[in-house]
Amino acid sequence: MRKISLPTPMLRTPTVDPGEEFTAHQEDSLLDTFDRRARDLRISLTDFCNLRCSYCMPEEGVEFMSRDSAMTAEEIVRFVRISVEKFGVDQVRFTGGEPLTRKDVTEIIAGVAALEPRPNIALTTNAIGLDKRAAKLRDAGLDRINVSLDTVDPETFATITRRPFLNRVLEGIQGAQDAGLDPVKVNAVLLPGVNDHQAPDLLRWCLENGLKLRFIEQMPLDAGHSWERGTMITAADIFALLEPHFVLTPDSAPRNGAPAEKFLVAAKDDPETVIGDVGIIASVTRPFCADCTRTRLTAEGRVRTCLFSHTEVDLLTAMRDGADDEAIANLWKGAHWKKLAGHGMDSDSFEQPQRPMSAIGG
Repeated sequence: MRKISLPTPMLRTPTVDPGEEFTAHQEDSLLDTFDRRARDLRISLTDFCNLRCSYCMPEEGVEFMSRDSAMTAEEIVRFVRISVEKFGVDQVRFTGGEPLTRKDVTEIIAGVAALEPRPNIALTTNAIGLDKRAAKLRDAGLDRINVSLDTVDPETFATITRRPFLNRVLEGIQGAQDAGLDPVKVNAVLLPGVNDHQAPDLLRWCLENGLKLRFIEQMPLDAGHSWERGTMITAADIFALLEPHFVLTPDSAPRNGAPAEKFLVAAKDDPETVIGDVGIIASVTRPFCADCTRTRLTAEGRVRTCLFSHTEVDLLTAMRDGADDEAIANLWKGAHWKKLAGHGMDSDSFEQPQRPMSAIGG
């Protein structure tokens, strides 16, 4: 098996004293003490989902937020406008829960697409019902779409998601392609003893169907807090699973802060002919915190500087209390100024956030 040599991820050192007050460094960007500027906004539209993936949500007994607690379409568009006008955000991704369970998602996308300057708009979805909405989403201004799909085996799908809806997901993917949302990216999490052995087949299926596959290391964001680093499928494991079947070559294109490390793919019997690419998002074993460009809002309008944060700053209450754009922007900038160097999973003191992925937004 050919070894792929990858550089060791590095963390930056602070460019200013992390204890310094943010007000000494006011400027028109979301800046932190490590000189990272956020230009990519992730917004959760809801904590509700129509699947129950084992690495994200419990099988039953989930208590979802009230409708009044969640941001309205108008509030979401205003937050995006502030981020675009005040911070120069140029990438917006809507997540959940499952964002398609909001009936006003098309209205939200249209509102963001009407902003000047217009940000690039993406959506992460499980694709259930997407076949009926993809064209309207595209016409509203959706630029890119990612579909969460861990397997194309019906039994394995039902085991992971606790729902027998694989055909509905596949119909959604086809609907997105038919609507011209190209390329469609697929996000897959590999679980030991469940679907890890299917990794080559999933990549082959994606390549044959014109889809861009991205494997994601399982993160400690499950509702049951059963994640264990020693049993997760790592990036190294993914290489070991794929390389007997494919030739993987690191892509030379700049990563520019993207979560995925991208590799060109060729067949073993024709290693010189590239047939596509695959990405690996190794948040745990190969963290990319030093180049993070993201800021996040939960569905309740709270800033999270990292998926693994233990603190949030409430912007929605300020907005509903009548705060103007400048006041909201300053609250947001103050929260981002305190962004930590990294998620700290290598530390013995690391603690998993109480809120699962579905309540945070991916």
